[in-house]
Amino acid sequence: MPFSEIRESTKAQLIDKVRRLNYGKYLYKASISKIRGFSGEDIVFEFPVTALIGPNGSGKSSVLGVAGCAYKPIRPGMFFPKSTVGDESMSGWRVEYELVDKQLNAQQLVKRTSNFRQAKWVRGDVADRVVLFFGIERTVPAGEKTRYKQLMRSTYIHRLPLEPLPTAVATQVEHILGKSVSDYRVTKYGMDDSFLVGRTGTNQYSEFHFGAGESSIIRMITTIEQAPENSLILIEEIENGLHPVATRRMVEYLIDVAERKSIQTVFTTHSDYALSPLPSVAIWASIDGKLKQGKLSVEALRAVSGRVDRKLAVFVEDEFAKAWVDAILREKLGADYDQVEVHAVHGDGNAVLTHRGHMANPAVQFKSLCVIDGDSQQRDDVAAGVIRLPGGQPELAVFEAIQGRLVQDLAILTVSCQRAPESQNLVRSSMEEISRTNRDPHLLFNQLGIKIGFVSEAIVRGAFLALWVRTNAEFCDTLAAHAKALIEA
Repeated sequence: MPFSEIRESTKAQLIDKVRRLNYGKYLYKASISKIRGFSGEDIVFEFPVTALIGPNGSGKSSVLGVAGCAYKPIRPGMFFPKSTVGDESMSGWRVEYELVDKQLNAQQLVKRTSNFRQAKWVRGDVADRVVLFFGIERTVPAGEKTRYKQLMRSTYIHRLPLEPLPTAVATQVEHILGKSVSDYRVTKYGMDDSFLVGRTGTNQYSEFHFGAGESSIIRMITTIEQAPENSLILIEEIENGLHPVATRRMVEYLIDVAERKSIQTVFTTHSDYALSPLPSVAIWASIDGKLKQGKLSVEALRAVSGRVDRKLAVFVEDEFAKAWVDAILREKLGADYDQVEVHAVHGDGNAVLTHRGHMANPAVQFKSLCVIDGDSQQRDDVAAGVIRLPGGQPELAVFEAIQGRLVQDLAILTVSCQRAPESQNLVRSSMEEISRTNRDPHLLFNQLGIKIGFVSEAIVRGAFLALWVRTNAEFCDTLAAHAKALIEA
């Protein structure tokens, strides 16, 4: 998957801006006392662009609605209508908000509530803010929208001019869609609507013949660029109608808008491409009535929610642990490795809770195993399927284990790192220097790769892990035996 074009420094600055509450208006926190399947769940918007992920029916849209209902323009009934049949449980629904609103309080967070009582929604002194909601209907083809039916009549005469897209809009649309829209035109239609006209080469065509994603992107960008600073944007299924790369670029655009205009966005998604530009704190997963913060991939989310096609899911803390466990099982399981999925679920606590939840749930069809880091605060329990990796901090444990065997393994390590055999002294001296100067073990393999000739971190890490597996047969055989027993159970 391509790297995000948003700099890490930009993300760090935006996180810091939220922490300092340096916004005119900002939704900082929502505490859901009770809404649909949620009870006693909090979500903190620590980054100005927030992704909500989860299986279908998990409550993503409910959380999106919770965010919108903090402000006057969004009526609660828009997201949470009440039927006279089957909605008796809405009694007692309640959300508490913490908002930045410098007009109401220049120094402190403002607290507000939304309650459903006596068959209606009650919001006390609701705060005002421009809120823009882009629902799924945005990708309905123009030809299926009743408001454009008049344009199809042969008797209709359109007298208003066709004008170029605003320059700022065209620039952003071109970056997202990856093609020129300099020849595209827009015209006013009706009281406050518009209609688009595109061009490919010499062929001009109306919006009736646009792709659904193309039309929706132009309209969303136009609206967002016109929105005032400190607005709130809500988007349902941001990837709808978009190519995966365009989805990533759309999220990058929203981060850019957050930086330029202090605009906050909350969106739902099923796409890993939508998550790739975001920091971990910007991603919230909705799973079985719980909200979990952290950069779960959509693939990992499938496993967490109990949807795995293979026989065994292994839950680990992070991407390095995933690479380590994958290296062990790939080497030791042979053909049975095809029956295993290893998933990083952001945190040892999440890994253990997810594993135990699956063990206790008879509806989950696959087996589960949890492998925690050597320095994890969680308790390992081999009989319960919670196994601890050897050593302390994982990257450091592997690095030091291989460093301790350099006399025997330097040549193979050098070649595995895609360096010529005559580079052995460079590899050894670089490892010695890094072991003295490194402050963050997570960076060990990246630092070594740079030192020995800008070798990618993935290649260096893979070389170390492959060597570690071959020289730590006892632990690897034990882990593989547990996995194999579960696969064959």
